[in-house]
Order: sequence, then C-alpha cells, then structure tokens
Amino acid sequence: MWRGRAGDPAWVRPALLALLLGTAVLYLWDLAASGYANDYYAAAVQAGTQSWRAWLFGSLDSGNAITVDKPPAALWVMGLSARIFGFSSWSLLVPQALEGVAAVGLLYGAVRRWAGPAAGLLAGAALALTPAAVLMFRFDNPDALLVLVLVASAYAVVRAVDAVAVTASTWWLAFAGALIGFGFLTKMGQALLVVPALGLVYLVAGPTRLHTRLLQLLGAAAAMVVSAGWFIALVELWPAADRPYIGGSTTNSLLELALGYNGIGRLLGGSGNGGGGGGGAAGSSFGGATGLTRLFSSEMGLEISWLLPAALIALVAGLWLSSRGRGRRAPHTDRLRAAMLLWGGWTLVTGLVFSYMSGTIHPYYTVALAPGIAALVAVGARELWVRRASVAPRAGLALMTAATAGWSFALLAGSSEPFAWVRWVVAALGIVAVAGLLLGAGRLCRAAMVGVTAAVISGIAGTAAYGVATASTTHAGSIPSVGTMSRAIGGAGMGGGPGGRPGTPPDGGFGGGQRPAMPGSTTTSGTMTNTGTTTTTGADATQAAGMGGGMGSATSTELTALLTRTDSTWSAAVGTSQSAASLELASGTAVMSLGGWSGSDPAVTLAQFQADVASGQIHYYIAGGQGGGMGGPGGGTDSTASQIATWVAANFTATTVDGQTVYDLTT
Repeated sequence: MWRGRAGDPAWVRPALLALLLGTAVLYLWDLAASGYANDYYAAAVQAGTQSWRAWLFGSLDSGNAITVDKPPAALWVMGLSARIFGFSSWSLLVPQALEGVAAVGLLYGAVRRWAGPAAGLLAGAALALTPAAVLMFRFDNPDALLVLVLVASAYAVVRAVDAVAVTASTWWLAFAGALIGFGFLTKMGQALLVVPALGLVYLVAGPTRLHTRLLQLLGAAAAMVVSAGWFIALVELWPAADRPYIGGSTTNSLLELALGYNGIGRLLGGSGNGGGGGGGAAGSSFGGATGLTRLFSSEMGLEISWLLPAALIALVAGLWLSSRGRGRRAPHTDRLRAAMLLWGGWTLVTGLVFSYMSGTIHPYYTVALAPGIAALVAVGARELWVRRASVAPRAGLALMTAATAGWSFALLAGSSEPFAWVRWVVAALGIVAVAGLLLGAGRLCRAAMVGVTAAVISGIAGTAAYGVATASTTHAGSIPSVGTMSRAIGGAGMGGGPGGRPGTPPDGGFGGGQRPAMPGSTTTSGTMTNTGTTTTTGADATQAAGMGGGMGSATSTELTALLTRTDSTWSAAVGTSQSAASLELASGTAVMSLGGWSGSDPAVTLAQFQADVASGQIHYYIAGGQGGGMGGPGGGTDSTASQIATWVAANFTATTVDGQTVYDLTT
C-alpha cells in the first residue's frame, strides 16, 4: 500500500501522500479566519440548513423568496456539511478545501497515466500553489466545486482513451458528460468551456473506430444534457408560486438565467452584466480591458499567469515533438499528442474566452485555467527532459525556465507585497537553471541535476510565495483578491473585497481603505460607531452580535436583536440580496430580498408584498442597504423594489434603529 503501483519507484507513493497532505495543510490552515467569506453564498447555505426547499433551489432565505444568481450544486455540498456538523465557518469552508485536495489528486492521476508519476506530481503541485486556486479553495464561491468536476471529467476522458473494451470507454465518456452536466449546475456556461478539448481528444485518440467514437461522444453529450437538464426541468415545471424566484433572471426562469445573465450576457455584455473593460475601479473589479494581454494584467496576472508563458511554450514544443519528433506516421492514439490536445485545448479555449468576454468577469474566474496550465507545464517539461540529449529539447527547457523566471520577476517587481524581494531569488535561480540546462543537461551529471533543481524552484517560487501569502490572509466579499494587499472594490453590499493584512480588521475592500460610514455614523480604526451603539465588522461583528455576520459585513447589534425577536416567516424585507445576506447571518432569521443582487430583479411584486404584509409574514421593512452601505432599494425608480419602498413609506411610520430607517409592518 505504501509502495503504490507495481513497478513504481519507491518514492512515488510517499511523494503523492506528501503532496496531498501539504495541499490539505495549505487549504485548511486557519480556515475559519475568513469567517463566512462571501456572505451572499453563506446566507444561502444557512437557509438550506433551515429549509430543505431552500437547500434544493439554492434560496437566499429560508422563507424561499428568491434564489442566488447561480445554480445550487455548490450550495448542496456546503449545505449538507452544515446540516451534518452545524452551520459555522468550518462546516461552510472545509468542503471547499477538501474539493481542492481532491482536484490536486485527480489532476495527478490524469497526468501520470500519460506522462508518468513525476509529471503528475509536478502538475499537482503547480495547481495546489496557484494563487487563484488557493484563494478559491479557501472560499465559499462555486468555483471550487467547478474546478473539481472539470478535473474529474478530464480524468474520465483519459480513462476512456486508455480503455481496452468499448463498453469501458463508453461508460467513462458517459461519466465525463455527467460530470460536465453537474458542473453546469455549479456555474452554468463556464463548465462548457472544456467540452471542445474533451471531445477533440477522444475523437482523435480514442481506441475505437471513428464511427464508434462519434456515437460514444453523442452518448456523452446525452449524459451531459440529462445531468444538467433534470434540475432545469424541475425548476421550470415546479409551480412558480410554490418555489423561490430565480435570482438574476428577468422572467423567473432558470433556463433564461443560463442563456441570458449567466450566458450570452457574460460573453457579450448586457442582460444585467457590466462591461469587462475600461480600467479604473470597474476595470480592476471586472478583469480589465479585453484582449490577449488581459490574463497577464493587474489582478488576473497575479492570480493565474505565473506559469502561463511556460505552458504556452510547452504546448508548442509538445505538438512539435508529437508530429515531427516521433514521425508524421505516429498512431492516432499517441499519448503526447493526446495530452497536448486535452490540456492545450482546455487552456486555449478557456483563456481566449476569458480574454475577450465583454460581460461581467472577475479575476478569480481564472482558477478554471489552473489545471490546464499546470498539466501543460508538467507534461511539456517531462517530454523535453527525456529528450535532453538533443540541443532543441534542452533549448526548450531553458526557454520555459527563462520565461517563467522572467515573468515571475516582473510580477513581483510590480507588486507592493512585503515578500516581493523573492524576485531576486527567482532571478538568481533562473540564471543558474538556464546555464545548467544548456551546458549540462545533455549528460547525466551534477550540472544537469543542479540545473533541473534550480529550474523547478525558480519556476514555482513566485506562484508559491503568492499562494502561501493568500492562504495566510483573511478574504471576504464577492470579489476577493490574492496576496495580502486589498485590490478589489466593494464590501458586502458593493460586490465585496478581501480583508486587509493578517491581524487587522477587514476593510470592506474599498480600494484598501476604510468602509464608508453609514448615515449618522463615524468610522474609526475598523469600527463603525453609530449613535448609541458601537458596530464592528467581520469576525468582531460575529462576536458582538453572537449570531454570525461574515467577514466584510456591517451589522448593528440593536437591529440584529430586533430581528432575532421576530417569529414571522421573514423577520424583515430589504431592497437587495447583499443587505439581506448580512442580516440573515447576523440574526439567524429569514430576510426577504425584494430585488435580488442589484435590486432590479422583479422578485416580489407590490401586490405580493402587500398580501404578505397583510397576512403577517413580514415583520419589518428596512430602508437603505444595511450590511452594505447601499442607499435605497436599488434597481431604479421603476423597479418593484422601489415601488414597495414608496408604498411602505406612505403607509407606515418610520423609526430609526442605529441610524437605519425601519418600518414596523405589523402596526
């Protein structure tokens, strides 16, 4: 068992166990420091522990007024954990971290089947240390589960290509299709970006005849449709009056959400999506200007691009070796060519879409590129190394090393992180590595070993430094960033941001400064002091309220107590989901979001709201944006949320609770 597979060197199994253990430590260490991370998804998980219907549909609240604007697969996993172990930061985030460990293990398995255990270990380590991966596998966004199912689908396709029997390859392909379908229920269209690569590699390298391969791929596509379609059909056929409104849609339709806001709108803009370019504050939050340089710029560059130059070089070298180095008459099942098609297709399609999509894109989306990049670097480096007796492969290895070291130096030189001095270590090791590879790699000698060791360390040092720094820092909001310095904008109610340096209260992410004060309040050193009550943020707010309030949220102890004492279906109604999420986590009650994420969703009509008020199902209406500092109900003057705000103001008496305007709807 310790030795591993028959024929494996003695070091393989211990090295794999060390990789998985090290990944687990990196992802699990001090995990609860980020509190509930993204309040938006944390509130939905909490709701799922209070209502099975909320768990099934991914409702933001246990009263089932509205869902989050993503399908619920990731919430299912976190919700089951919270139901079993009790809702807490740990039960929320540990599944995400374990999904990261599983993804690293599966990537190792997929790469080693075609390139050997050393390449598998290198690919796994590169994925584990990618800053975007460290960020997402310690966070409660859907991207963690998405990456896991995508890597699992790639592993299934590798097994299908390797299968001897037609039945075995068919079942592995069907399993891959089902995994992609489940990925669609995790983050919709983004899961489909790897489908061209998966289909192409089996079409080219599959072990069966061409017409059989085509039929098998059609079967895999059918499995994908069934895996995703059952839930879409369930939502569409379920009576709308008996389920929550589909957040992010305009017609209360999950299919419309997939095709509109989370589909074409992401690619082309519109449908509720902001533009992807422009620079400035919006540009830094939504990925910067479109173009081939987007993945190398600003926050995206820090999250994913460390090994991207080396991966592109490896792709070119691998395709060249598979066509010319092995002869043009190599069999269609050639494993090097298959690996380049699989991981290269994954990287190119996903990277180009991310580079040119004009709708909403956040830098952390790039975590989906990490497995492809890691596998390309590992497979390409291995193939060049085994051919090191020739000049061209040695030059390719040296070029990969020089590109990685040079780009890592540039990224660190432009960083204000305290560990940016690592760039000089990277540069020195890069020079040693290039010299050793060019001069000594052709012979199995000490210079060769020094060169390859220096190459590995220089290649991994930059991304590892940022990855470890990311793991040591608290992160919150909906647009977290890597490293220890806050770059993203927005607090819990403005799109979110990361916490500050370790040991300091989170700043809400407003460009690294303090959270803007709410009306009638003053802000001092991370605490918000309202008239009569001191309100703290983040983990301190959790302790002060005694109920929750994840990192990055602002809660009022008096308002929290007011909501906690209610016994209606919804303790309160607010204009936006961000505001509702913060209040839900603080009070443990259901809070109705009238307008979804931006306040523009027609989730609750005025007539529905009036009926709920008349039946005593909503106790309070809170004006403005408690928990996020967003004034007004959102969505414009013609939105249903604005209509409700106008009606409430005209028919009920306003009171002030810690600077917030509150209406008691029961009087």
